[in-house]
Amino acid sequence: MSKTWRLFTHIFLFAIALVSMVAHAAPKSDLWPFWNQSNEASTVTVSHDKWQQLLDRYLVKEGQHTLFRYSTVSQQDNAQLQDYINSLTLLDPRTLNKAQQYAYWANLYNAVTVKLILDNYPLKSIKKLGGLFSFGPWDDDVVSVVGKTLTLNDIEHRILRPIWNDPRTHYVINCASLGCPNLPPQALTASNSEQVREVAAQAFINSQKGVMPEGKQLELSSIYEWFASDFGNNEKAVLEHIQSYSKNPDIAGWSGKIKYRYDWNLNEKK
Repeated sequence: MSKTWRLFTHIFLFAIALVSMVAHAAPKSDLWPFWNQSNEASTVTVSHDKWQQLLDRYLVKEGQHTLFRYSTVSQQDNAQLQDYINSLTLLDPRTLNKAQQYAYWANLYNAVTVKLILDNYPLKSIKKLGGLFSFGPWDDDVVSVVGKTLTLNDIEHRILRPIWNDPRTHYVINCASLGCPNLPPQALTASNSEQVREVAAQAFINSQKGVMPEGKQLELSSIYEWFASDFGNNEKAVLEHIQSYSKNPDIAGWSGKIKYRYDWNLNEKK
């Protein structure tokens, strides 16, 4: 291999690594004002029955995980999932009250994520999706709602996070990975989303993938590093949030080292 070719190879690999690092940097909460509207007098109820039916058929609990049986999804059920997504995109969520909106956006995010996996299955990780220099599909256009093209990052970081300012949102939207908070077995609704968020927060924080003391070191999910601003913007505030849900007495008053980790393997039931 010539020196010129070696130099080119090193530059190319460095560029890929640099782009991956930038892509992996967690997006900030950045409000898209267009979506920050609601009609609190609205009594319209959005049906999420089709999504619930799919969860009942294909989501299974195994240890600390809920796993999706992607390989067994029938063509009919795959079409049902697309029909459900289409039914949501035909609505204008701004005409709904805020409680209906929250369930709308969280379920849409999760349903689109599952559809992306199904459309590209088999694969080992959602990170394999997206373009050459992408870290996953989160910046890809996935749906259009009232004429606005949306990415998964738009739904999470420009709608859900800045409008509701609820750190528990991280526990109910799922990135199809083992390290992620579980895909909720219940479709969110206006009436159950508070309970689902609470249950999901407690489940994740009391799982090894969420919080795990290891001697003098505390291993935390990387979501507490990537989205520290949502949990109070410093490790002390993050630990206070964790302690409010943790059943482990070793967490109380933690002052040792903290390490972050994440498992990007697919949340698949084989």
